[in-house]
Amino acid sequence: MPSHYVALIFAVVFETIGTTALKATAEFTKPLPIALMAVSYLISFYLMALTMRVMPVGLVYALWSGLGIVLITAAGYVVFNQKLDLAALLGMALIVAGVIVINLFSGSTTH
Repeated sequence: MPSHYVALIFAVVFETIGTTALKATAEFTKPLPIALMAVSYLISFYLMALTMRVMPVGLVYALWSGLGIVLITAAGYVVFNQKLDLAALLGMALIVAGVIVINLFSGSTTH
């Protein structure tokens, strides 16, 4: 797997950690989740910037946000017991389908 894809995957993972920590800050009243959120977002944006050296910004952001939506939804379910209805799950399936189409068929991505 090309290194820019590895960087993008880790950017999504750190963004998910940061967003999960954001929820845990309890409106910025808990210092440890605030610190975890800040560090995670910084790492995520740095890794996303590395990916943008090779891929167009629009595609990087589409992949980062699409995969991030799916991962943060899973984290919300596991960590905070947040459940989604069928319409929400179908919408996310369409997002995943879009990410797959971009990666398999777009000439704008680098493989």
